[in-house]
Amino acid sequence: MTFVGGYWVLTTQHEIIDTYDMEVELFSIWMKNQGMTKATQQAYLSDTRSFLHMIYPNEIAKLGKIDVMRFLSDRRERGAGDEARNRKLSSLRAFFKALNEMEHIQINPAALIAKSKQEKNRIPTYLEEDQLESFFQSIAGKYQHRNMAILLLMAFAGLRVGEIHRMNIQDLHQDGSIHILGKGRKWRVIPLPESMHQVLIRSLDERIEPKQSKEQGFFISQFGRRLSVRMIQTVADQTFEVLQQKMPALNGLKLSSHKLRHSFATMQIRSGTDIRTLQELLGHSSIETTQIYTHIDNKQMKMAMDKVSSKIPLSISSRN
Repeated sequence: MTFVGGYWVLTTQHEIIDTYDMEVELFSIWMKNQGMTKATQQAYLSDTRSFLHMIYPNEIAKLGKIDVMRFLSDRRERGAGDEARNRKLSSLRAFFKALNEMEHIQINPAALIAKSKQEKNRIPTYLEEDQLESFFQSIAGKYQHRNMAILLLMAFAGLRVGEIHRMNIQDLHQDGSIHILGKGRKWRVIPLPESMHQVLIRSLDERIEPKQSKEQGFFISQFGRRLSVRMIQTVADQTFEVLQQKMPALNGLKLSSHKLRHSFATMQIRSGTDIRTLQELLGHSSIETTQIYTHIDNKQMKMAMDKVSSKIPLSISSRN
């Protein structure tokens, strides 16, 4: 239903798609030329189509800041949190920027809308070292070595799911390093420990023969295609399920593939890795993103306070 001229009118998805077909096509072309990943393109298009559905049948060129804010307010009322709201705003900023650069419109009504302030210093969910050990003992099945390599790359190299999905055979080098294509199409080089390098070599030796000989994906599915993002997430999810059966105390936590990346970052900080190096390892464009991992648990805080306890003047206690 769309409110038009004082009346509610029944509209179909096809009508909305036809109305904004040119704008969506221009946006798609722009995103591809920007080198955005397929996952980013799909996410941006999904948010944009939701927006277009809401503003139909208004012309794009006549939209203003209020139209974007009305959409964001509607999403918040439907349950979207600050993070989801900011992602939708980023999608619309990109959408209008694309149309502007493609000379389809003259303004970007989303450009000056402020992002929501998100909760800072929120401690990410991560696994302790003993929990990680039990996690890797939970890996089993026909593709055990492949899955072991995938999960090691998350938990002990800090890779994102999408980065593992994009990994090619030639990205593993003889010197033990891997070259990773991360967010923003930025490459980073990660020197792997020898033990992990050997696991990857074994995984490559046991690599399933792809259906197409030109397929260079490092990890191949049982169907002979590059392992999908969803399947990589499933590998982690299934292993977490086994872990939670062994460790019921973890049942209250929302464990997912990204939590392994959190675990990697936490281990690095606890081992004394400086935040700038950690930023490079994680492939963060901003050091502010990396700073969420500088959380310190109670044990470390107690150790820090114990260091100064010997410096408290003894005469203080005698005054009481």
